Amino acid sequence: MLQLPDYPWNQLAPYRELAAQHPGGVVDLSIGTPIDDTPQIIQDALASAANSHGYPTTHGTTEVRQAIVDWFARRRNVTGLGLDDVMPTVGSKEMVAWLPLFLGLGVGDIVVRPKIAYPTYDIGAQLVGATPVATDDLSELTDEQLAKVKLIWVNSPGNPTGKVRDVQDLADIVRQARELGAVVASDECYAELGWDDVRGQVPSILDPRVNGGNLDNLFALYSLSKQSNLAGYRAAFIAGAPNLMPELVNSRKHTGMIVPGPIQHAMVVALGDEEHVRVQYDIYRARREALAPALRNFGLQIDDSVAGLYLWCTEQRPSFETIQRLAELGIVAGPGVFYGTAGEQHVRIALTASDERIAAAVERLNSSVNR
Repeated sequence: MLQLPDYPWNQLAPYRELAAQHPGGVVDLSIGTPIDDTPQIIQDALASAANSHGYPTTHGTTEVRQAIVDWFARRRNVTGLGLDDVMPTVGSKEMVAWLPLFLGLGVGDIVVRPKIAYPTYDIGAQLVGATPVATDDLSELTDEQLAKVKLIWVNSPGNPTGKVRDVQDLADIVRQARELGAVVASDECYAELGWDDVRGQVPSILDPRVNGGNLDNLFALYSLSKQSNLAGYRAAFIAGAPNLMPELVNSRKHTGMIVPGPIQHAMVVALGDEEHVRVQYDIYRARREALAPALRNFGLQIDDSVAGLYLWCTEQRPSFETIQRLAELGIVAGPGVFYGTAGEQHVRIALTASDERIAAAVERLNSSVNR
């Protein structure tokens, strides 16, 4: 039987109970699950493909792969992708968890992930017996460790920090990885949610400015959960690494990891329509602009948070002390310590609540200061 760590979110139960006692009800800003409607154009596309009696293709239909290639060229400045270099996946978490297995990693290998990061990067390494190492700078590793590095995870924009790596940062990682013979996998799921000066300026690992036009050993992961409210569809994709993609496709065929046919059809429509993405972006921007000043007024400092669906906040005390203070106002947040010891004095505040709940949180945060 696998012996994995307890799922960390279970630790929030007593704080959820405390928040639930607030007379105005809970404002749950802890988990970044979309709450707005799936755009009707995508719902209609899903329904139109409901007569799906045959097995879907693992590699993806020609239509969905072309839509992915076109989207990368149009939205991410990525050229050079062919139809064989992309594949739909069962959410991006599938690849975060299983890529070390598909790459053949095992005991003695090192998987590098950001210091503050989504816990599943560690789980993916642990599933195959590899060793996860948390660092944002490969120079911190010893020569002995560097010799064992087989996979380097990049997450930009970062979850939970909202930090964005620029072209030079990514280029340095690619150069170092190639010196080591390691694969780079870049989780880019929040790329369309850059705020202020960062909007439209979030580079991909597949951008030729980053890699010089050579995509070997470089994967980019993307999800439609955030930009299109498709978390329930598990609609995502992986692209790049033409030297590795054929074997990755083959491995997924053997393991039965297939995106359902109707979902693939809906993805084509979602990737081709930019209006619903702009609408959702503006909704999140308004929530962010309402919530950020209230959090600062409450005494929280907001670090990074230049992109993504979260505000990464601290009052220079342990995560759960801030979680307690917020729960007393009926607000549930995510403890930064869930994302590594480097986040133990932060909390993650999600923008994924209705306008009415965001307004309630703003009122409570401001009122608590003015009592």
